Amino acid sequence: MKKAIVIIALIVLAGYFLHYYKGYRKFAAEVDSHNSLVTEANECLAAYDWKCAERSTRALLKENPTDEILLTNMAWILLEQERYEECLDYIAGLSIQNENLNDIRQKAALLKQEMEELRLEKSLHFRLEYDGNPSRTNVMEALAVLEVAYDSLSTLFDFELENKIGLVLYQASSHTGIGPRPDWVGAIFDGKLRVPENVMEYSGVYRPMLFHELTHCFLRGMTHVKIPFWLNEGIAQVVDASRNDVEKPEGAKPSLKDLENAFVEQDRRDVAVKLYWYSQKMVEGMLARNGNFVHFRKFVQDLRKLGTDTALKQYYGVTAEQLLDEVR
Repeated sequence: MKKAIVIIALIVLAGYFLHYYKGYRKFAAEVDSHNSLVTEANECLAAYDWKCAERSTRALLKENPTDEILLTNMAWILLEQERYEECLDYIAGLSIQNENLNDIRQKAALLKQEMEELRLEKSLHFRLEYDGNPSRTNVMEALAVLEVAYDSLSTLFDFELENKIGLVLYQASSHTGIGPRPDWVGAIFDGKLRVPENVMEYSGVYRPMLFHELTHCFLRGMTHVKIPFWLNEGIAQVVDASRNDVEKPEGAKPSLKDLENAFVEQDRRDVAVKLYWYSQKMVEGMLARNGNFVHFRKFVQDLRKLGTDTALKQYYGVTAEQLLDEVR
């Protein structure tokens, strides 16, 4: 009798632990799924991959439909995809309001109005913004050059960007985009192409400039930002081909650490010029080992998965330190 009772007790206990274990596994799976969505959303936002960010944000909103940060991010994502009417309707339908949502609403309304006033159709690959009052001629010229550059780069990299690219034509010298930058910086890509309108008067300047900045955009999209600055800037300079005749800067060779950090953090123009020059020479040294563009394309495509050091070794049999050391 006692033996039967013990067996029954063990069966009940085993059933309890099995039920508890199944519940724990379900809870753990839900936590893992949530954390995975959060990681994906943050990576997509950091890479300005708006379609990816929208998918993960909508999934997170299903879990928590009243989260103010997620609701605000959703409005921002709609704005960045040029869905101005949808963005305005979305904000109007929310039960919450905050300063960020108010800013997004005002910006969506302004951009919608500016497109109507300039009589602009939506571009195939670019979303326009303005800081000032650019002429329609300059806007159309910038778009025409960028569309040609887009076709060339998509062929080179065998890659199409999933999202439209933000193009900001600005007039005020005080325009900085995301954060401050030194006086020597003109056009910049910080997730959006920010181009001073006054350069549109000089075709010899703005054409390579637009190619250069758009190259950064493609590299960001392909690597999800996992690319050192020397490689990013070096590739962009090889593509725009505007600095091929620049003489070697005087002074000591920069360190690899200096070349891996953002060049726009340098206040001195001469230091920045040196970093740009060495980065181009390092990429030229890399391509001298194998100039096949299909090989180069595969190298860029694998940067995100392999990391820079492994990809350099696998595709070109060299390290970044060796490339820098070989520059003369």
